[in-house]
Amino acid sequence: MLADLIVINGNVITMNPSQPIAQAVAINAGRVVAVGSDTEIKQWIGKTTKIVDLRGKPLVPGFTDTHVHMADFGLSLNRISFRGVTSIKDMQKLLLEKVSKSPKGKWILGRGWDQECFREKRYPTRWDLDKVSPDNPVAFTRVCGHIGVANSKALEIAGVSEKTRAPSTGQIDRDPKSGEPTGILKEAAYDLVLSSVPKPNEDELTEACFLACEKAVEAGLTSVHWIVGNAMEIRVLQKLKKQGKLLLRVYLLIPAALLRFYAKAGLCTGFGDDMLRLGGVKIFVDGSLGGRTAALEKPYSDEKRTSGMLCLSPEELTKMVNAAQSAGFQACVHAIGDKAIATVLNAFESTSRGNSDNPWRHRIEHASVLNEQLIKRLRNLGLIASVQPHFIVSDFWVEARLGSARAKWTHPFKTLIENDILITGGSDCPVELINPLLGVYALAARESLPEQRVSVEEALKVYTLNAAYASFEENVKGSIEPGKLADFAVLSHNPLTVNPKKIKNIHVEMTIVGGKTVFSKEN
Repeated sequence: MLADLIVINGNVITMNPSQPIAQAVAINAGRVVAVGSDTEIKQWIGKTTKIVDLRGKPLVPGFTDTHVHMADFGLSLNRISFRGVTSIKDMQKLLLEKVSKSPKGKWILGRGWDQECFREKRYPTRWDLDKVSPDNPVAFTRVCGHIGVANSKALEIAGVSEKTRAPSTGQIDRDPKSGEPTGILKEAAYDLVLSSVPKPNEDELTEACFLACEKAVEAGLTSVHWIVGNAMEIRVLQKLKKQGKLLLRVYLLIPAALLRFYAKAGLCTGFGDDMLRLGGVKIFVDGSLGGRTAALEKPYSDEKRTSGMLCLSPEELTKMVNAAQSAGFQACVHAIGDKAIATVLNAFESTSRGNSDNPWRHRIEHASVLNEQLIKRLRNLGLIASVQPHFIVSDFWVEARLGSARAKWTHPFKTLIENDILITGGSDCPVELINPLLGVYALAARESLPEQRVSVEEALKVYTLNAAYASFEENVKGSIEPGKLADFAVLSHNPLTVNPKKIKNIHVEMTIVGGKTVFSKEN
């Protein structure tokens, strides 16, 4: 047997402890068949073998993003982006530009604003938006995805008024004098407006999903744990796969609302193939720190009137986790605040009876605000912490939000690793940029709480070997060694040798999935 493809003259970072560094790799039928020196691998060359000369560039296992909202990301690329906007006035300018190009009555959507970055240091309101767009309904989602602001037209269409009662797991902010909604809607209350927004049709969703996949492979991602919003997304992914347009491997995290359907059909985690596989069930327990909706044991330091909110009662959560586990599904539970995390741990302790093997490989998504006792319980249950390393950089306000004592236990990644808790890395895109190297940088060059920095090798492991374990695929992904899938990323510089602060400037030159080039900077 000869190789379909060989990659030579490279600096291969294999993530395989028994052979950490190599020069070249041979691939046949989409899998690695040999790893070694140029001389050793050239023996695999046949008449039809394609040869890629890396010219000394680093080759790493393809990265995996274990927490990403791909459809939302793709849709957001055609909406207003407020990333980097530093004032409500600038937000209004972007809205005015969009209004000038939009027919009257058409919904205008956007995402990415953060009041912490505004000069005004306050939430935008319906009245701020009304000044620019009185006739078009407007809904802008905060960067965290847990809070939105809507103008008066959007509130009118959604039927939200001073008489509207907020859902039990949401909040409608109101003017203290008039009682009128300010336009700020938190958690489930924002769904009152979003449910009135026309949904993309299947063709529009297909285009958005494909565009998101293109951006992902440009970032060196060869796999994603795709958080599904609805059943149509799964149909779209099946269509893209059938058409040969699914550019990377997908592990589906389905919403809890679909669990009963899949369980009744006899499907469970792992159903599918190497390109499209059914993964875990995504369950929400609380909100976000940025929006002060993450559930804390004690009030927020910068807003004593609130401690956040739980989106599920402990009884509902336990029932849901038990249903997932009974149906053979991995449970992937969103919990950010310490109260939410404790609630999740209680549920897992109840349903798994303290089984530290965690055969279901259950995960806590985010697991942000911890303490010594919570970490001990995490370890005892063998849970995976699916974290978002770049939050270290973005959440610059953590100490003000939580106080110094709790801030020291927020995103304590080195402590988690030292306690033998497996962590995996996600972007939560479109919350953060879909760039795993930014996560590697955040882990290795951490400036806040430098005692929580991890080595570059460990940071790379978070996005490769650890990520593969989190989807039950450690035997086929995560390292470059014979028998594993030929999924690689070629980098501009070696993350192991550059200053960790410069890792964020490394770019991807080529991405290979199953031995096929899906992105090349030269094309």
